[in-house]
Amino acid sequence: MPSPRSPAPHDPLDRLAAVARDAAHGAGAACRCASGVVGVLADRDDGTVVRHGALVVKAHAPDTDPEAHRARLALAGHADVAGVFLPPLPFEGADLGARDGFDGRPVTVWPYGSPVDPEDPDAAPWEEAARLLAALHRTPPPGGSAAGLPEMRARVKVRLAVDRMVRAAPGHPATATVLGAWRTLPDRDRDGGTDTGRGGTAEAVRTLCHGDFHLGQLVRDGGTAADRAPGRWRLIDIDDVGLGDPAWDLARPAAWFAAGILPPEVWSRFLGAYQQAAGPAVGADPWVRLDVPARALTVQTAALAVAKATAGRRELDEVEVVMIDTCARITGHRTDSAGSAST
Repeated sequence: MPSPRSPAPHDPLDRLAAVARDAAHGAGAACRCASGVVGVLADRDDGTVVRHGALVVKAHAPDTDPEAHRARLALAGHADVAGVFLPPLPFEGADLGARDGFDGRPVTVWPYGSPVDPEDPDAAPWEEAARLLAALHRTPPPGGSAAGLPEMRARVKVRLAVDRMVRAAPGHPATATVLGAWRTLPDRDRDGGTDTGRGGTAEAVRTLCHGDFHLGQLVRDGGTAADRAPGRWRLIDIDDVGLGDPAWDLARPAAWFAAGILPPEVWSRFLGAYQQAAGPAVGADPWVRLDVPARALTVQTAALAVAKATAGRRELDEVEVVMIDTCARITGHRTDSAGSAST
């Protein structure tokens, strides 16, 4: 997670910063927080995040479905997943986004959590992440206000990434390679459609899913005070949460392993911890279920890399080139509609 930056004067982010200040101190109260704990953590089309001391305020994407958002928010605060998700905090008027300047975008308030340190990859909490995912996947979907959960958005995000690449970089040399890998996926995965299981049946396991798991979706709760030990790891970001095939939550690490980016010993630790925690996403041969999702996440990663490199007028970096090369290898292994690979 990047270091916070302060909103510029008259920046639209000032409005969100004001929400964060009110949530942290009360409306109209003075703020004496140090500059390092007040600022913008992220500002993208799909979400803007501002920190103020021990709180984080997020303005979600403009096209967020209100009913799906309410169900996801209710799940994050549900007792059944209290040890999995960082829970939202109540703040009057914020969760419906009913404030000027947000165009109806939902705004939510959360505790600040310490993120994974990108400068210390050896300390990355792979086992803890695996156990959190297994616990989420084992939890029966709750009722009440969380009962209206939609499909998890992992498949949709693959299609959106490909669409973005085609719009941004139709003539890029790597675009054809990524599209070739994308076309090897089953129709339902290219379309971002409803998860109906392998072979178009209802046989696949359907569970609660995060929908966009990576290490950036982990924080330690309560780990900000100098006089207390860091808290436990928790999942964050509810925007893609829903019901679906849990193998998709393992797909990004699987894709990195298959591409040679994630070391085999790290992948073994992650997968072993998930299996030991009775995670239902995979069986004795994990690649029976992981093959298609891992290929799809390779395509998604590569497509976004091409789109971003083109927009930034820069060359692909070393890791991005590896993902493009992996797409080239995928085109030699056609994935049929039943989810199995053939050469």
